[in-house]
Amino acid sequence: MALTTPGLHHVTAIAGDPQRNADFYVGTLGLRFVKRTVNHDDPGTYHFYFGDREGTPGTNITFFPWSIGGRQGRFGAGQTTATAYLIRPESIDYWTDRLEAEGIDIGRTTRFGDTVLRFSDPDGIGLELVASANAETTAEPWEGSPVSVDHQLRGFHSITLAVAEVGPTASVLTDVLGFELEAETEGRRRYRADGGGPGSIVDLVETDAGRGRMGVGTVHHVAFKATDIEEQKRWRSVFAEHGLRVTEVIDRKYFHSIYSREPGGVLFEAATMGPGFTIDENVTELGSTLTLPDWLEDERKEIEEHLLEFDDPTI
Repeated sequence: MALTTPGLHHVTAIAGDPQRNADFYVGTLGLRFVKRTVNHDDPGTYHFYFGDREGTPGTNITFFPWSIGGRQGRFGAGQTTATAYLIRPESIDYWTDRLEAEGIDIGRTTRFGDTVLRFSDPDGIGLELVASANAETTAEPWEGSPVSVDHQLRGFHSITLAVAEVGPTASVLTDVLGFELEAETEGRRRYRADGGGPGSIVDLVETDAGRGRMGVGTVHHVAFKATDIEEQKRWRSVFAEHGLRVTEVIDRKYFHSIYSREPGGVLFEAATMGPGFTIDENVTELGSTLTLPDWLEDERKEIEEHLLEFDDPTI
């Protein structure tokens, strides 16, 4: 029996230059820099989180900035081709003008009745802004954003995954995560999580490209919401019942995680809703200092010496 998730928790990608990465997501897209920490599995690399005022699950895109000369990724099957944010319909012209003023190439299309603005970040990560009349959101406005409250990104709308065959990945979405097929058009299948709220959509498209290679400009993994550790343990059993390898529960300080690579090659994570980013910084100070989990504090000096130089993002 499938458990159900409300939808997306976060998306984690690989960037190059950390300064360019932060300046874009804060200065251009208007997200808040809610946490600067390190990759727990590679403490010599930053882990940045960008989201709403509080870093609410369902609003955060996160990055491992490898460096300017980091290995470039290669697009292919088993990768996320686009991470889409929700905007109000009346914000279309605002975002078109704002992105074009930054010299960003924009594609505009209509998909399932919604207007979609397509573009890439400085490292080539595919992004979309979806203008939906149903602009329900759990995102908290950030008063310090360079984008006015009326036009701020309203959390995730969806992700698009490219796979060699839709079937195996679709089976994990429906039989493990509780998604349902909602619509299909022009080679794209849309699946929606139970409840249908913000960030509840996963689109699947097929590609003839070979398996992609992880690196700068690619998405590392996508995470779905789990209520708590007890639910994660039940999910572990469901993943295993479907013949998938799944990790033990891992403490990521701000949430707990399990990981499993689905048959199409995409790394899926289930992340708990808490304890959240205010466990070590209050809301007004989020992202202002380098935070480390307790088990890395003894290595702080060495870690800071190996991290790339970085200033607060430009607004």
